[in-house]
Formats: sequence, structure tokens, C-alpha cells
Amino acid sequence: MPAEINVHTPTDIKPSWPDAIYRQFQRVGIRQVGYVPDAGHSRLIQLCQADNAIADVVLTTEEEGVGLVAGAALGGQRTALLMQSSGVGNCINMFSLLRNCGFGCVVLVTMRGEFGEFNPWQVPMGAITEDVLRLSGFLTYRIDDPDTVDDLVGAGCDMAFDGNLQVVFLLSQRLIGRKQWVR
Repeated sequence: MPAEINVHTPTDIKPSWPDAIYRQFQRVGIRQVGYVPDAGHSRLIQLCQADNAIADVVLTTEEEGVGLVAGAALGGQRTALLMQSSGVGNCINMFSLLRNCGFGCVVLVTMRGEFGEFNPWQVPMGAITEDVLRLSGFLTYRIDDPDTVDDLVGAGCDMAFDGNLQVVFLLSQRLIGRKQWVR
């Protein structure tokens, strides 16, 4: 049974979408979360870091996360990966390992290069992220509405770990919030 973390959400306030994702991680027994630090995932990362039942693994590059998933699966543990859309491009070669070996995994991608992006370098990969992931064998689900996060992530976690499938959620810039250049 996963360790309980009190998220401190008053009953009259709807929990944030990162809290909903975290609760799904607890429900399905995710024991490792790999990530390259990212502001869009900061709340979820904090929740995972505070949970003694989850090993939070800081990656130097996103493709290391594929190795983390493989090793964890071989050791009987479930893993989630957190990355930005720009990091997806770093993983293309490695993604074949997940599909060919049948390692179930959940990946959450914060999207860049869309909705008011200030950094033009983020746009090219952001524009092809969904296609790249589909071509790499992932079941791909885009989330724009915080009210759908809990249901979609819950169903996707079940699909990934009950069926040894690779499932990715694209967390849109509208969901995570528009990034602004600080001058």
C-alpha cells in the first residue's frame, strides 16, 4: 500500500490537476518517478519527493528515463516519466525498448511551442510531439481541461500497467499555464 501523503485540500476547493495525477500514482503503486526538472511539473515533483514510497529520480537527459522504466519493470516496479515536449525528441531511439520489451509505462509531457509560446526554439518540437509519440507506439492523450485529468490519467495508468502498454499524456500549455519571458 502506498504511503499516504496529506495533500491538504479543503473540501470546498477542487484539488489541482497535479494533485489528481499524484493520487493516481499512489493508487496504481508507482514507485519511481523520473524527470528532468521542469516548472510545469513542479507541484507533481514536490508531491513525489515528499512521498517516501516513491523514489524521485532526477535525470540528466530524458532518454535516461527509458532505461529507468526498463530497469524498474524488470525489478517489478512501476514508473512514470515527466518531461517537456522538447525532451521527447531526445528519446526517439530509446522508445523502441519500451514497446519491443512490453514495458508498461506512463509518461506525462508538458507541452511547449503552443498557446502563446514566447520561445521560438520550442515551436518545432512542440508541433510534432504528438505525432512522434504515436509513431513510437504510444497511446497518446491530450489534456486541455483540468476537470478531465483525474479520469484520463486514472484510465491511462490502468491501461499501461494492466496491459503492458505505453501511454502518454500531453499536458497542454493551456492546462499548465502560459509561460512568460521575464526581462
